[in-house]
Amino acid sequence: MKYYIISGETSGDLHGSNLIRALKSKDPDAQFRGWGGDQMEEAGATLVRHIKETAFMGFLEVLLNVRKIAGNIRQCKEDIEAYQPDALIFIDYSGFNLRIAQWAKPKGFNTHYYISPQLWASRANRIEKIKKYIDHMYVILPFEQAFYASHGFEVNYVGHPLLDAIQRMKTVTKEQFLSSHDLLPDKQIIALLPGSRKQEIQKVLPVMLSVASSFPEYQFVIAGAPNIDAEFYRSFFSTTPGTIIHNDTYSLLSQAYAALVTSGTATLETALFKVPQVVCYKGSWFSYQIAKRLITLDYISLVNLIMDKEVVKELIQKDLTGQNIESELKKILSGPERELQKTAYNLLEQRLGSSGASERAAGLIIENS
Repeated sequence: MKYYIISGETSGDLHGSNLIRALKSKDPDAQFRGWGGDQMEEAGATLVRHIKETAFMGFLEVLLNVRKIAGNIRQCKEDIEAYQPDALIFIDYSGFNLRIAQWAKPKGFNTHYYISPQLWASRANRIEKIKKYIDHMYVILPFEQAFYASHGFEVNYVGHPLLDAIQRMKTVTKEQFLSSHDLLPDKQIIALLPGSRKQEIQKVLPVMLSVASSFPEYQFVIAGAPNIDAEFYRSFFSTTPGTIIHNDTYSLLSQAYAALVTSGTATLETALFKVPQVVCYKGSWFSYQIAKRLITLDYISLVNLIMDKEVVKELIQKDLTGQNIESELKKILSGPERELQKTAYNLLEQRLGSSGASERAAGLIIENS
């Protein structure tokens, strides 16, 4: 069969690549085309657009790039029509994907959504669009199935694909990791995960780096997004030097003692590696003012949302200061709060269920196409 997959961010690229591999194992003659990143391309997809050209963060950034986004949507529609896929698969990236779905469904394309938009966080009225334009939905969080059921839409819970991704990672010893990245063997690592888009990195990374001088006994290491070059990160090193590691975030987390993490999938990845963390988020003033009026949740991190309580500290917008980061980081470097987080992580992993999400989703996509 012919598959067309659309993802617009780094996490979607990761999950899209694992889905492609799972589809290949069940459908050896499969062909793949779509929008994604290096990982989807390596897995076998022909890319139309790379995620570095499609990732926009926040309401203001979308508004400023509205003409470019409109052009991307037009190109995507034309490309789908020319390719004529048997299955059109959306991965998160709801602002873009729901517009494509609204166009594609009336034209007879078989629409699948893998990794649901976070309707439970804001704008739940979008579920009517989902029900109208999506044939099959595959959700990855344990509470999403009940959420959709309460709105009269049957979905498939397949489990979280991060369990698969982490299970597949190539393991290296601590000595190999430190040596390959020229890191110091006598200092524990504090990992900095400032996001995958330039807009969020510009807001968050300088504040993260500002506390490095208060922790001279640790080395601060940045997880570089694959779509952003090292020079961009180095532009923030004027007062505080740092180390950047590209395309090896899981190895970094496997060796990290603690982490400062921008909200999103990275908070869950960090938790699954059992690394105590402080969640950091800051958007533009305009985007934040809109978001806080739309989002009705008590938390922004997946860790806290899944556990339905504050497991990790969230420093959001005006609370994201060097002083607050320093205070919260000290708490998780030693003492009871460090152990409380790690204990909660074990319960979190149990709630996510077993691995195999990619294979389950692939089987259902083939069955429903």
